[in-house]
Amino acid sequence: MKRIGVLTGGGDAPGLNAVIRAVVKTAKNDYGCEVLGIRDSYDGFLMPDGVFPLGHRDVRGILPRGGTILGTANRGNPYARKVMRDGKEEVVDVSNDIIKAIKDLKLDALVVIGGDGTLRFAHDMFLRGVPVVGVPKTIDNDIHGTEVSFGFDTALNIATDAIDRLHTTAESHQRAMVVELMGRDAGFITLHSGVAGGADVILIPEIPFKWETVARKVLERRERGSLFTILAVSEGAKPADGDASYNRAGDEMYVPRLGGIGQKVGEFLERSGIETRVTVLGHVQRGGTPSAFDRWLATRYGSAAVRVAAQGHFDRMVTLMNGRITDMPLMDAIAIPKRVDVNGEAVLTARGVGISFGDE
Repeated sequence: MKRIGVLTGGGDAPGLNAVIRAVVKTAKNDYGCEVLGIRDSYDGFLMPDGVFPLGHRDVRGILPRGGTILGTANRGNPYARKVMRDGKEEVVDVSNDIIKAIKDLKLDALVVIGGDGTLRFAHDMFLRGVPVVGVPKTIDNDIHGTEVSFGFDTALNIATDAIDRLHTTAESHQRAMVVELMGRDAGFITLHSGVAGGADVILIPEIPFKWETVARKVLERRERGSLFTILAVSEGAKPADGDASYNRAGDEMYVPRLGGIGQKVGEFLERSGIETRVTVLGHVQRGGTPSAFDRWLATRYGSAAVRVAAQGHFDRMVTLMNGRITDMPLMDAIAIPKRVDVNGEAVLTARGVGISFGDE
């Protein structure tokens, strides 16, 4: 193994730089291997300066930094790219151009750090002759093939801290406080932070809720003398009689952008006579310094990805299973999205301590 590439795709997540650092250090220290960084996900293969060498000096000091020194793109769909032709904007498939650029670089391996969309194209590239190894990345923790993805722990801690802070102002003003959290179609961030932060109501995509049930929980607390309520709401939560809320519709290039359900919950509570304030935590959850756990996990992933590549095991994704780093077929990892088990121990625990999911 003489030359490998590394790229980061999809939304950013705390710990990306730790993976890049581990890839570079392991490749150079253990294998004397050249490492090329790819800018802005797969876009870098089509940019004039999109591929550049990475050495020890380039990764010095990046372990505690959030974001990614390589840049990323969650709109970089190789099968649907907007280009200008003859003064007109067209959507074209540039996947063949990307595959050709990769093969021209004569890479012995390409380490792809990303979520389901980025890893799905990585599998497609393998089928077309590119030696890829995947690293699972998402704050949503929704990749099926691993117990946890790096970035989740940091997002969870930020969300929990926000709920903690909302407690004091909610109690002071005797209000209901709604906090809308990220997670797309998976409720892990909201469920875990809601339990950890002592939320009274948790609304997640996996459990459709009833408007009246949510309001009744708040009013029942008031009758018992608890004059404030904390509601943790996932951006993908949806009522039993309706659909999820979107800020932007999807098209051939972009997936729909979730958002707005927190405001709708707040407005319903207001109409029920409950003074309510809404906080949308947004991208605060995915920014800033990664937690110690995410740095540790990301470093293990990055180093393991290089070892898997050195063994010639491609179309694989490194994964955390039973506390150990191992690897599995990439297609198996992304075949089924991971979701909260509505009958699992975490949900049962939440119900057991009196948290309402708005469904009963």
